[in-house]
Formats: sequence, structure tokens, C-alpha cells
Amino acid sequence: MLLVGGAIWVATPAHAQGADIFKGADLALGEQLIAEHQCVQCHTSKVGGDGSAIFKPQGKFNTAGLMRGMVEMCNTNMNMGMFPEEVTAIAAVLNRDHYKFK
Repeated sequence: MLLVGGAIWVATPAHAQGADIFKGADLALGEQLIAEHQCVQCHTSKVGGDGSAIFKPQGKFNTAGLMRGMVEMCNTNMNMGMFPEEVTAIAAVLNRDHYKFK
């Protein structure tokens, strides 16, 4: 437990997990889903330029679990209806290509 800004923060499994959460993830499926759902185009429209700034969130998250949670948030907010293993597959591709959490 940690006191941050007057609030108590408890490390949950999503916060505490390392990149081992991606073990066994289907990277080919993740790549397919990123293309199918046009993730790059959507993120490029949000941040401008070539869209790469979306992969440098400046402190928004710093663990594999939190990054996977951001993919889940997109899944929910965009009403994509992906299953947990599909969200993990996308997050695993993002980790491999951009974040490199260990």
C-alpha cells in the first residue's frame, strides 16, 4: 500500500504484473487485430504526426499490466467486444514493438 497525493494506492495484480502476462500470447492474432480495428489510424488521429507519440504517455503507466489495461480501456470505450486473450495479444505486440517491459 502506498500513499499518493492523499489517496491510498494498493498494488493490484494488474499493476504488479511484469511482461510475463504476455507469455503465450498470440502475436500474429495481435497484429491482425491491430490492423482490423485500425488502432494505428485511430491513435494517429488523436496525437497527430505519425502517431508514435501515443507510445510515450509521459508517466501514465509504467508496467506491463497498466499498459494492458490501457488496451482494455480502448476495447471498452470503442465497444470492440474483444475477449481477454485478444486484448492480451494486442498488448503483447505493443510491448514487443514499443514498450519492452520486462
